[in-house]
Amino acid sequence: MSEDGTWSDESEWELPADVIEAVEEAAIAPPVVAVVGRPNVGKSTLVNRILGRREAVVQDIPGVTRDRVSYDANWLGRRFVVQDTGGWEPDAKGLQQLVADQASVAMRTADAIILVVDAVVGATAADEAAARLLRKSGKPVFLAANKVDTERGEADAAALWSLGVGEPHPISAMHGRGVADLLDRLIEDLPETSELAGGGGGPRRVALVGKPNVGKSSLLNRLAGDERSVVHDVAGTTVDPVDSLIELGGKTWRFVDTAGLRRKVGQASGHEFYASVRTHGAIDAAEVVMVLIDGSQPLTEQDQRVLSMVIEAGRALVLVFNKWDLVDEDRRYLLDREIERELVQVQWAPRVNISAKTGRAVQKLVPALETALASWDTRIPTGRLNTFLKEVVAATPPPVRGGKQPRILFATQATSRPPTFVLFTSGFLEAGYRRFLERRLRETFGFEGSPIRINVRVREKRSAKR
Repeated sequence: MSEDGTWSDESEWELPADVIEAVEEAAIAPPVVAVVGRPNVGKSTLVNRILGRREAVVQDIPGVTRDRVSYDANWLGRRFVVQDTGGWEPDAKGLQQLVADQASVAMRTADAIILVVDAVVGATAADEAAARLLRKSGKPVFLAANKVDTERGEADAAALWSLGVGEPHPISAMHGRGVADLLDRLIEDLPETSELAGGGGGPRRVALVGKPNVGKSSLLNRLAGDERSVVHDVAGTTVDPVDSLIELGGKTWRFVDTAGLRRKVGQASGHEFYASVRTHGAIDAAEVVMVLIDGSQPLTEQDQRVLSMVIEAGRALVLVFNKWDLVDEDRRYLLDREIERELVQVQWAPRVNISAKTGRAVQKLVPALETALASWDTRIPTGRLNTFLKEVVAATPPPVRGGKQPRILFATQATSRPPTFVLFTSGFLEAGYRRFLERRLRETFGFEGSPIRINVRVREKRSAKR
């Protein structure tokens, strides 16, 4: 950037330290720490204590956290993401299985796990079920013996060695006692960046998600059967959800197990939570997600919720409208209106209309997946990006704010998967203008099937030279 505020030739750029730091920060996926355990052991209270603010919902009713929620945390300068895996209404029959499934998903999607146990109650069957799985995970596991407020409590905590996941850390999430020591140990074993963020090589990972009864099993069977391909359970430990390797379009794809297709939960109370945890887990384990929607029925809030999960996770996306054999001309007209009105936030996703039952247009899924993944992997050279922005800003400058017009000084793509851009500006860019820039980026560079992230950094004004 030259002194008159115009872009300089790329060869002249000497990036200031704050630019390099911000780009590196945006490019790093911080490690993920999952907090798991039975209802009412104090998971959300511990999450709040780690964050230093009251973010997670805490009430005296077990099971108020209905879903998995992620928060950015920082301890002694180390950034990491905390996942509060939530709880559910306790159910004597199904609780053990639900805690085990929660631990299983955490093992796939986290770099380290904190297992919270109520030291006063002691180890229960559900705690033991979770501990059994976590012992096999190969991930660092930290046992937080919660509700320890007295010396007698220390003895209760020591009894939890029996769970076999290492040293119990006596804490009181409510009062903060022992939490700093737990976090000190945690960051010693955390990787610098999330080991789950990389591509990982091998077959591309696909999640097939959608609300219940939308045809996920039928489509998976159709894809596996029609290609007469080798479908087998990937060798692994019994704790892993079963993934399927399916050959489509001349290459092998790994379909990550989704939403509990292979196992049913008998009781009603935990079922909704279980399905949600499994869907989250599948999305996090995938690179591209096929969201299956029933084309014959009006779009629902559940469909919207699943789409939000995919965008939030930053995964490539293909919209698959199933049951097209049941869609007549009137329904097609209504569906077009619904898509225009309710799926505005994913206009960029490829759409494929299929029938898993009859096999209609199923062959179009592979090109859509390949397009979405190519977009997700795309990286734009810095010079080309800045030339593009220069032209866009010249034609449509950012709106004036507080009497001043913010300028975009410099831009770079910090990372792909999903494409993440960092813009350095002289002032705040309003959300509407950011959406405009995203639209223009898509028009120019494609990005069909991939979310885009735009981070804005306002450069501090340098003091005048003396």
